[in-house]
Amino acid sequence: MYPKQILVIAFLALTTFTFAQSAGTNNFGWLMGAWKGEGDGTPGNGSGTFTFAYDLDKKVITRKAHSEYPATDNKPLIIHDDLMVIYADNTGAFTKAIYFDNEGHTINYSITYADKAIVLLSDKMPNMPVFKLTYTLLDNETVNTKFEMSKDGVAFFTYVEGKSTKVK
Repeated sequence: MYPKQILVIAFLALTTFTFAQSAGTNNFGWLMGAWKGEGDGTPGNGSGTFTFAYDLDKKVITRKAHSEYPATDNKPLIIHDDLMVIYADNTGAFTKAIYFDNEGHTINYSITYADKAIVLLSDKMPNMPVFKLTYTLLDNETVNTKFEMSKDGVAFFTYVEGKSTKVK
């Protein structure tokens, strides 16, 4: 190889690595920390908290959430806890996630990014609904979270939606 070709290859490798590192650590930057919110949807009006934190030397992001929906005349108190691990693809960008909850659900997500939103869309599986989880930045201290479901992956309906305020 000629020195010029080596320099170009080194530059491309460094650029790709730098882009992957920044894509992996910056996409969720505004969601990092602890949040408290209230919302409503099919389970009823509820409140909850969630946190986003880097782990394993910023190679993964963990989201832990806790929600409570008060008892009504026909429904008991509902407590929902979940854990999501967000991880990088082979470019280093955070584009994949796996979700677990205390009801026994496991959901695999692909992640896309819009101007002020992060969208997690579940993998299509036979005889299973498609899930969409969207975080939209409203201002520096407020985020809207919307969890939607679909039978076909095209027509979604809102299951739960609410605004959260950054606690720390």
